[in-house]
Amino acid sequence: MELDWLKRWDLYSPEAIALKDGDSGREVSYRDFYQAACAGASLLSREYGIGRGDRVAVFSSNELEYVFLFFALKRLGAILVPVNFRLTARELEHILRDCSPKLLIEQEDLRGLIDQLPADVRPKQRLALIGRDSFAEKLPSSEIRDRSFAAVADDPCMIIYTSGTTGSPKGAVLTHSMLFWNSVNTTLRLNLAQTDSTVIFLPFFHTGGWNVLTTPFLHRGAKVTFIKKFDADQVLHLCDSDKSTLLFGVPTTMEMMARSPLFASSSLKTLRYAIVGGEPMPIELIHKWHDKGIPIRQGYGLTEFGPNVFSLNEQDALRKIGSIGFPNFYCEARVVDEAGAECRADEIGELVLRGPMCMQSYWKNEKATRETIVDGWLHTGDLVRRDREGYFYVVGRKKDMFKSGGENVYPVELEQVIRTLPAVREVAVIGVPDEKWGEVGKAFVVAESDQLTETQLLDHCLKNLAKFKIPKSFVFLRELPKGDSGKILKKNLR
Repeated sequence: MELDWLKRWDLYSPEAIALKDGDSGREVSYRDFYQAACAGASLLSREYGIGRGDRVAVFSSNELEYVFLFFALKRLGAILVPVNFRLTARELEHILRDCSPKLLIEQEDLRGLIDQLPADVRPKQRLALIGRDSFAEKLPSSEIRDRSFAAVADDPCMIIYTSGTTGSPKGAVLTHSMLFWNSVNTTLRLNLAQTDSTVIFLPFFHTGGWNVLTTPFLHRGAKVTFIKKFDADQVLHLCDSDKSTLLFGVPTTMEMMARSPLFASSSLKTLRYAIVGGEPMPIELIHKWHDKGIPIRQGYGLTEFGPNVFSLNEQDALRKIGSIGFPNFYCEARVVDEAGAECRADEIGELVLRGPMCMQSYWKNEKATRETIVDGWLHTGDLVRRDREGYFYVVGRKKDMFKSGGENVYPVELEQVIRTLPAVREVAVIGVPDEKWGEVGKAFVVAESDQLTETQLLDHCLKNLAKFKIPKSFVFLRELPKGDSGKILKKNLR
């Protein structure tokens, strides 16, 4: 298994563009990228004593130097810990205590938050990512040499902390092998080529920012353009100007692009398709993109496995609308009931996965690891069904399902039905306690205008849902709470 990807591309295609800063226009070739990774490894080893197994936390928005840093750490066998720069001091303290980084690399304007932490939490070694006396400033004068690649396949290379919806965030340990096999699966299912190009806007503290397309593209010798934050108009412009061939987004970002005034005038003719994950994409939104000539390939993945686990073939995008398709090449998937028995076709059960893209563990959390990985199978906590042709559909999270009068209710189904009402822009449904039925649905709705009424919503549900599924109350909001990846945060609604 070849782990030194940049050394290979420095040999095969040194002048090809690897990275582009979509905000400034700066471009970096594979040769310059490889030299920056080697120089960064020398700098970190020489001045900060970073070596195999050491954790280096990064508290910053997306920068090209962030990518240089990761590949420098890979050479040393060290571990990158991307930290969400939108966290509070309390949340940040938990992560830094948990991973105990030997070095913290930070964005200069975020230093104040680090300074608020207790002295025993703040890493003794701190370095700015860019700016004066920073990693970026020191890099050009650092020794550039072909230092050997210290890591082996099963060494950890990254710890990504989950969102903590069920408690304190847990650090998923990703290995070099996991990234390799995720790239192989992605290449096989998305037909990646060296000529491909994409725009990445998800933050680097999210697995989507790194591993949906970034690491597979760099493994493949393709081109990746980064921007610091999502801007619908900017993404549409870059897709045209950079001749992007693939685009990854979540339903929220795809909706924002479709609503942009530039959507109609943008050509997007080089896009083969768009890959959508995070949560099911509304059917009418899929049609908007299909009408533009861009097939939607819904997929599925998670930080702890993959993250590219399922993909729907573009030719099935309309025939199997709403499906996540099939498991990727080197991935086994089962749908099991509470007893662990295999579910029949169209029965709802938990999705469990096995394959070389599985995380190594949760960092320093044996209990959570044992509960999640059982006999080699990773339990996702997601409820799915598999139809008679073998296509998979996400029904919802186990923790989101609620029982009303003894019947299982899956919020995703309710949300999909309510979204078909033209006056509804967004909706999220949760289960809430009820004296008579145990639990009932509560729907939070973002309307297109003030004309939409609760009576209209109720009438629409009565025509399309069994009575026990119909939400008992509707709440109108100006917007739904969302995380950094664009996913709706139902924990905030609760």
